[in-house]
Amino acid sequence: MDGGLEGVVAAETVLTDIDGATGTWLLRGHPPGEVIAAYGYEGATALLWEGFARSGLTRAAIVEAFAAGRATAFARLPGWLSMARGRPIGEGVRSLLAALPDDSTPAEIAAALPVGIAALLRAERGAEPVPPDPRLATAADFLRMTTGTLAAPPLARALDAYLTVVIDNGLAASTFAARVIASTRASLASAVLGGYCALTGPLHGGAPGPVLDMLDAIGSVDNIDPWLERALDSGARLMGFGHRVWRGRDPRADALKATLLRLGPKVGRIGFAEEVERRAIAALHHRKPERVLETNVEFYTALLLEAVGLPRGLYAGLRARAERRLARACDGAAKDRPPHPPRRTLHRSRAEGGVRLATSLALNSRARNQTEVAARGQNTLLLALQNGGPHARGA
Repeated sequence: MDGGLEGVVAAETVLTDIDGATGTWLLRGHPPGEVIAAYGYEGATALLWEGFARSGLTRAAIVEAFAAGRATAFARLPGWLSMARGRPIGEGVRSLLAALPDDSTPAEIAAALPVGIAALLRAERGAEPVPPDPRLATAADFLRMTTGTLAAPPLARALDAYLTVVIDNGLAASTFAARVIASTRASLASAVLGGYCALTGPLHGGAPGPVLDMLDAIGSVDNIDPWLERALDSGARLMGFGHRVWRGRDPRADALKATLLRLGPKVGRIGFAEEVERRAIAALHHRKPERVLETNVEFYTALLLEAVGLPRGLYAGLRARAERRLARACDGAAKDRPPHPPRRTLHRSRAEGGVRLATSLALNSRARNQTEVAARGQNTLLLALQNGGPHARGA
């Protein structure tokens, strides 16, 4: 049995179609570039939540719901922000999510994050939180709440592209955790908090900051090859290359690269990064010809977030994306049956003067019966969302 469950079908879903072997990422049938151009972050959220948070969702409806959610989140800041001051942003985000009421709607949960993360960043600088502007979309308002000034439209569009293409990445550890929690009929707020806690582990992946650390260490075009050689000789990992799921090139990396190029050659360090990318792929192919180690989404994520002016220490907090965990949580709750797979138990037994290991499949029948009783019922969290029940007052 593989400890990481590779090759095991753990769920059925109508959400994002992801195939790392072929480089496929489709959100309800739409590739990354199309989702960026035609839908944007709020439109992508409408696609992802359709049939879960509500039916007939539109981009305009999500923009409105998120604007209202940001206002609610700002009003709730006094309830937790003082406790999070002076702590790392990642820990502050955990406090933010833990403070959400159990009856929070999906939009209120998702909108709490840009408000709370911006407030945490400003608190680090000794500045007061900036109230949200309901006239703006999420990306533009987040930049405004972070810096205190309205961002240039190209920068807001670039951040919107990032929020759009990382809106879902299948059943990673964090989304799977949220799905399992929601399947017990826990609140959506609890499911998102649990998913975020899984995200904070160092083995989860998805942290773009180290890409910039690598580029800083390389420093110049003349040092690219010597630096790569030393790194590979020492067994170090090249940040932004290779992925456990994406065995080929991640199409979202190309979508973000195209977004960066639209900002112009003088924004950020795109030219230098492209040269590092080209030489790093060549070096990896030379050293490990049996493996396909291509650029992953974190490489151009790091460059884009740097280009729009967000500080590196904020990147880990930006991974606390609620919309994907909400979608996976609702999808799991719809099954109305918490997972309870069989386990393989290792028994120590004495035999003829020695100790041997034997294995058997074992299910704790009492726990299984309790799970089945708890899973019975006619109403699921999904139905509550669709019918406007206690977990979903609108989107």
